[in-house]
Amino acid sequence: MKLNDLRDNAGARPSKIRVGRGIGSGKGKTAGRGQKGQKSREGVSINGFEGGQMPLHMRIPKRGFNNPFAKDYAEVNLGAIQKAVDSGKLTGADITQSELNAAGLTRGGKDGVRLLGKGALTAKLNFTVAGASKSAIEAVEKAGGSVTIPEIVPAAEKAKAKHRSVQKVIAAKKAGKA
Repeated sequence: MKLNDLRDNAGARPSKIRVGRGIGSGKGKTAGRGQKGQKSREGVSINGFEGGQMPLHMRIPKRGFNNPFAKDYAEVNLGAIQKAVDSGKLTGADITQSELNAAGLTRGGKDGVRLLGKGALTAKLNFTVAGASKSAIEAVEKAGGSVTIPEIVPAAEKAKAKHRSVQKVIAAKKAGKA
């Protein structure tokens, strides 16, 4: 075999169908697009459009509420922390969010870490976290450690204050119109 004998397998690269090249080709005249109408023309964007009827995504009922002020905590169970201590991923007595992230126990959590009490903890550890359940605090203290929860994050308080001031402005405008 020589380089000039190399070929693709049969059917590996089918040639593009050239439409609109006469009726004898089988794809002439309307080029496989049917006749007239929006879809036969170029530049169609009707995804989700139902001819003026209310589209499905608008007919379906919406449920729930997305709270813009909800806290985003990375949650971690005590059992997972104990596993990480046993395997050597977590070392040291003082544990913060950065140590938990480095050990691969948490991801995200822009408002901090929240300890949950699932599982058993035997290691004596001191946690500095944004929140903890009652059972988690009891389990940590029973093991001889402590849980420190710092004050509320100022950024969240600023957002709430801004929301309140916007509400006052809206109320003042309504009162002025009435």
